[in-house]
Amino acid sequence: MSATVAELTRELVAVPSHEDETAAGDAIEAWLREETTARVRRDAVGNVIARKRREDEDETSGDDSLALVGHHDVVPPDEAQIRDGPESGSELEYVVEERDGRIYGRGAADMKGAVAAAMLAFRDATPPEGCELVFASFVGEEIGGVGARHAIEEGFAPDYAVVGEGSTNYSKPGVTDVVVAHRGRRGITVTAHGVASHASEPAAGENAIYRATDAIDRVRDLEFPAVDVAGETLSGSVVVTEIDGGSAINVVPERCSFTVDERTVPGERADLEALAEIPDVEWTIDQDLPPMECTDEAFVDHVLAAARNSQSNDPELVTKPHATDAGWLSEAGTACVICGPSEPGEAHTRDESVSIAVLERCQETYRRVAESWPR
Repeated sequence: MSATVAELTRELVAVPSHEDETAAGDAIEAWLREETTARVRRDAVGNVIARKRREDEDETSGDDSLALVGHHDVVPPDEAQIRDGPESGSELEYVVEERDGRIYGRGAADMKGAVAAAMLAFRDATPPEGCELVFASFVGEEIGGVGARHAIEEGFAPDYAVVGEGSTNYSKPGVTDVVVAHRGRRGITVTAHGVASHASEPAAGENAIYRATDAIDRVRDLEFPAVDVAGETLSGSVVVTEIDGGSAINVVPERCSFTVDERTVPGERADLEALAEIPDVEWTIDQDLPPMECTDEAFVDHVLAAARNSQSNDPELVTKPHATDAGWLSEAGTACVICGPSEPGEAHTRDESVSIAVLERCQETYRRVAESWPR
């Protein structure tokens, strides 16, 4: 039994999960089965989902549900975050260290620390009468929300969710805030078609690179969408990030493509139809991670109050610049907020770490919400 959130975090961070989340999912599932009386299941892609009600209620009591949500996949570790296994030729192990009140290791901040805090809160909380408390740790968040999307397709539909992505030190140092909106991301490939010819006779062809540059000019002129949320302006962006075209120095190219990274905001998208005015230009959307906005003011206020009562500083409602699984849940109809221990600049770094004190703060916040909402 892991007695503290620090101990459980160290255990989870030690399990490699950048290529295969199975072992981390095994550890989470086994802990939930041993430490709780919840109904625990592992779905076809490896998500771990547990559900419980008050001991005096059956599985069909009530209609309201609250989920504590995280993910146990991580991005590939830096060389400094791995070591050889104890036996020669064995699989690599993750390095986990604790010093100066912080836990260091791949996934400590993003987001096994939050998963550990949610697991303990789920175990310890008694949900309100007529309500179902859910714990969910998804796979594939780092590669487009694979696990969350699968769960939603299979009927995962909590009424409310607290997603444990980072919200610490957003409004000011030393505070864990509550995120009520974040940007999404569209990845777009634009392809311009032309007619090849010898470069000595450029007029005999149609230069695809020239058409692509015309399209790039249109992208540069697009207005960035923006919405007002939580007293601040959440702005999107559109930027060309890659270009590829041409086959030889003496050939007028018949094809040129470029990629566009668009950061979307709730309810708004850049007007890509402006590209339709350029002949022989087409585009495809390669990835579309949805933005998130919570418009349920009562739920937002309730989570903010729980966060305030779990720390000495005064948290605020804030926005987040990048997409999370909260976008998929929000798109499916779940009222979502984000509250978690990771700080800006910690995730995906070679010295990724998380504060133990903040983990304890998040555990208490999750427990308070789980015991009082839905009300």
